[in-house]
Amino acid sequence: MINTFITSFKLKNTYRVNSIIYSIKGIPIIKKILPDSLYENSGLKALATVISMLWELISTFLGKFLYISVMIYAVSNLYETNITYTFLHMFTFLTLIGGLLNTYMFNPTKDKYYAIVIMNINASKYALSNYYYFLLKILIGFMPFTIIFGLLAKVPIWLCILMPLFVISVKLIVTCKNIYSYKKTGITVNENTPVKLEWLLIFILLLISYILPIIGITINKLIFVIIFAITLILGIISFIKIKSFNDYKKMYKQILTSKNMTIQIKNKNIQKENVTNKITYDSDYTSKKIGFAYFHELFVKRHSKILTKAVRNQSIIILSILIVVILLTLFIPEIREKTNNLMLTFLPYFTFIMYCLNRGTTLTQAMFMNCDHSMLTYRVYKTPKVILGMFKERLKTLITFNLLPAFIIGAGLTLLLYITGGTDNILNYFVLFTSIISMSIFFSIHYLVMYYLLQPYNVNTELKNTTYSIVQGITYLVCYYFMQLRLPTVPFGIAIIIFTIIYSSISLMLVYKLAPKTFKIRL
Repeated sequence: MINTFITSFKLKNTYRVNSIIYSIKGIPIIKKILPDSLYENSGLKALATVISMLWELISTFLGKFLYISVMIYAVSNLYETNITYTFLHMFTFLTLIGGLLNTYMFNPTKDKYYAIVIMNINASKYALSNYYYFLLKILIGFMPFTIIFGLLAKVPIWLCILMPLFVISVKLIVTCKNIYSYKKTGITVNENTPVKLEWLLIFILLLISYILPIIGITINKLIFVIIFAITLILGIISFIKIKSFNDYKKMYKQILTSKNMTIQIKNKNIQKENVTNKITYDSDYTSKKIGFAYFHELFVKRHSKILTKAVRNQSIIILSILIVVILLTLFIPEIREKTNNLMLTFLPYFTFIMYCLNRGTTLTQAMFMNCDHSMLTYRVYKTPKVILGMFKERLKTLITFNLLPAFIIGAGLTLLLYITGGTDNILNYFVLFTSIISMSIFFSIHYLVMYYLLQPYNVNTELKNTTYSIVQGITYLVCYYFMQLRLPTVPFGIAIIIFTIIYSSISLMLVYKLAPKTFKIRL
C-alpha cells in the first residue's frame, strides 16, 4: 500500500509540476523568453517541484487557518453569547456541513482518473492509501489552529485537541454512509453535485450555526463531548467498514467514466450543453435597436434564464436574511447597539460579499460559449469601434443584473443603521447605500475588462490564460484583506465611489486601445 501511495503521489506531483510550468509559460512577458523545450529543463522542473511541495504544505494549513479564524473565531466574537460555547457550537455544525461537502473519497479528480483508469493502479490500495493521507492532513492541518483559536475562545486545551478527531470522525461516517449506499443501490454519489435533500440539510445546518447564537442558543462543553463521543464510536466503526470494502475498482470506474467525471473538456461540454438547453429560441424576440446593440439585445433575451435565475435567487436569499436580521434587532434590544456599530465600521467587509455575489464570470462565459467563440472568427468583430460598442452594451447589461441584489443590500443596511439607533452624521446613510452600489458597478466593470483584455478561453471554454487567473487571485486576496479592516463608513465609502469612477474611465480607454489585440480565442 505504501508503494502504491508513493506511485500515486509521484503521478499527482508530475501533473502538478507540468501545470506549474504551463502556467509560468502562459505569462505574457515570460512566454516570449522561455522556449517550448521548457518541460525538459531539469532546473525548472526542480523549481516547479519545490513549488508543488510548498503548495502541498500550504494547502494542508492555509484553508484550515482561514476556516477556523474567519468563519468560526471571528464570527464568534460578534455575538453576545459565551464565546467558548459559541465557538464549539459553530465548529460542531460547520464540521457536519464539511463532512457532507468534502469526503475526498467521492470526489472524481484527474489524478484518480489517470491512476485507476489509465495506469490501472490497484484501486483499493490507491483509494485507501490516499484516503488515509487525506485524514492525516486534516489532523495535522487542524490541530494547531483548533488549539490557538480554541484557547483564544477560552476552550479547554483537551477539547481543542479533540476537535480535529471530531472532523475526521464526521468524514469517516459520511464516507461509510456513501459506500453503504453504493453497495445497496449500485449507484455512486458525487460530492461535487449534492442532491436537493443535502442542500436543504446544509442550509438548515448553516442556520443552526449562525442564527441560533443570535438568540442565545448554543451547545455547551458537555453537549459537545457527548456529540464527540457518539461520533468517535461511529467513526471507528466506519473506518473498519471502509477498510474492509473491496469493490473500489468497480465503484471508481463508475465515478470516473460516467457523467460525473470531471475531466475538464468533458465537463465543459456538459456545461455547454446545459447552457444551450437554457437558451430560448423564440422568433417573437426582436429589438428596436440597430447594429451590434440589436445583436446584443437578442443575445440577452435568449439567455435570460441563465442571466436572471441566479440573480433572482440571490435577491430572495439576501432579502430573507435582511428581514430576519431586522426582526431580531427590533425584538432583541441587546444586539441593536452592536449592529449599529457594525453599520458604521463594517463597510469594508462587504467588498468581499459584493465580489462573491457578482455574476460577471457567468455572463462572460455565456458570452464566449454562445457568441464570441464564433464571432471572433470575423475580422470586423475585432475592430475598435465594434469592440467598444459591444463592451458598452454588455456593461449596461451586467451592471443592470448585478444592481438588484446590490440595491437590496444597500437599502437593507441603510435601514438597519436607522432602526438600530441611527447616526448624527446624515452622510453615513447616503455613503452606505451609494458605496454598495459602487462596489457592484466596479466588479461588473472589472470582470468585463478582464474578459476583453485577457480573454482566457479556448474553443472548448477551457481557461488558458495564466494572467487572467493571476488577476482573479489578486482580486480575491484584496477583497479578502478588506474583510479584516474596520474603517469609518464615510471615508471608506467615498474612496470606493471615487475609485469606481476613475476605474470606469480608464477601463473604457484600455478596452478601446488594447482589446483589438487581446480579444481573441486562446490556443
